[in-house]
Amino acid sequence: MIELIFFLIIGGIAGWIASTMMKGHGMGLLANIVIGIIGAVIGGYVLGLFGIDLGGLIGSLVTAVIGAVILLFIVGLFRSNTARPV
Repeated sequence: MIELIFFLIIGGIAGWIASTMMKGHGMGLLANIVIGIIGAVIGGYVLGLFGIDLGGLIGSLVTAVIGAVILLFIVGLFRSNTARPV
């Protein structure tokens, strides 16, 4: 149970950091948690491709932030292409 709480806290912090870096403000608690959790998966995969394993609490946070920034960058690419006025 404690692991789940830490997982949600790290996800929320990572999502908030990434959304602040990419958009200039946070996106709300629930959105930050979702972005951080998905970012942790993406970050773990991408860093794993390079053979990088950041262990510990801070390493998990850094991995989640890297993945969340990648996620928001990709989402931003799709949003900018579909939101253009004709």
